[in-house]
Amino acid sequence: MKLAIKLLFFLFFLLFSRKTLAQNAVSFDENNYESIIKRSKTEKKPVFLMIYATWCPHCNKMKKEVFTDKNVSDFLNSNFILAQQDGDSEAGKKLKEKFKVKSLPTFIYLDEKETELYKLSGEYTAEDLISESKNALNPQTQIPYLEKQFYADYKNPNKCLAYLTALRKGNDRKVLSVPAHKYLETIPEKDLANNLNWMIISNGVTDIKSREFQYVLAHKKDFEAVVGENRVKRKIINIVTELLKPLVESLDTINYYKQRPIASSVELYETKELIFTYDLSINELTENWKKFDESALNGVENFTWDDASLLKQISSTYEKNISNKKSLLSAIKWTKRSLELNESYDGLILISKLYAKVSDKKQAIAYANESKEFATKLGFDSKESETLLKQLK
Repeated sequence: MKLAIKLLFFLFFLLFSRKTLAQNAVSFDENNYESIIKRSKTEKKPVFLMIYATWCPHCNKMKKEVFTDKNVSDFLNSNFILAQQDGDSEAGKKLKEKFKVKSLPTFIYLDEKETELYKLSGEYTAEDLISESKNALNPQTQIPYLEKQFYADYKNPNKCLAYLTALRKGNDRKVLSVPAHKYLETIPEKDLANNLNWMIISNGVTDIKSREFQYVLAHKKDFEAVVGENRVKRKIINIVTELLKPLVESLDTINYYKQRPIASSVELYETKELIFTYDLSINELTENWKKFDESALNGVENFTWDDASLLKQISSTYEKNISNKKSLLSAIKWTKRSLELNESYDGLILISKLYAKVSDKKQAIAYANESKEFATKLGFDSKESETLLKQLK
């Protein structure tokens, strides 16, 4: 009897919980985009459009945790026509292109004429999403108003920064570069190094060859005195990243090697280290082992000498793909350094294989035995060591 009562209570609790969640959830109109806009015209309400993907963890987290928040659902359901579209569907791809969506999730606020009032990208808390949605409803914080204010007085740094601040919440940085340069072109170089101009440069300058960025490089100390060394360094690293990372990801080797010298001209250790990692990545992804070898030989000891994991990773790539004995001996040196920093089972296996590849059987067996002893001592499975020893003998 007690068990039956407990079961009934559990079922009631489960049903109540689901009903409460359903009541609190944001109610999305699942009709197509054209129907949503038509409804907006009829009801005279703006549209809140979410572009998402099923594989996107940030999208899923917001659906699960933010859109089930009662304050969020009450506010959005009351003030907007709510729609969502999977960005991987055919309709979603068209909307991503139409609204220049670069990351997920993206939230687009539209009026009945399909004018983009506001735009957000990324994960937001319930409180922040409500706050930003209020901005989307306020005519004086909407993007069209801020744009009009800026272009009517484009020499005004405050109006420029207000426009950029709204744009950056949901747009690619290249979109910000147009108004940023429009304003910065009006400022003599000698007047660039102040806090307000720095914020505009930081948010809107993306061209590494631009007058403003080159001025930052030439007058780093002046800007560091205004905003601090770390902020200047971070901007320099970001602009090199924005130049080279897309080319690596798209495997565009032709343009990568055209742009690389421009990035290399930046005299900063962190950017040179970044370029080194991009060199390794693009050459590994395109299986250009000759260039991979050249890059590694030129950079490992300068940039990864104290990183045991990366030394091991690069050396492992050599063991699998490089046959030049001189280069393999360098990989052995790097693996020894990795073991000095952090002795590991896989590092001992790797150095044994590298010695075997340069035909030094004695050293290969010695390190294979050492890896077996290491595994036994720590209670690891030593099967790989035993297999390697059999192959070597």
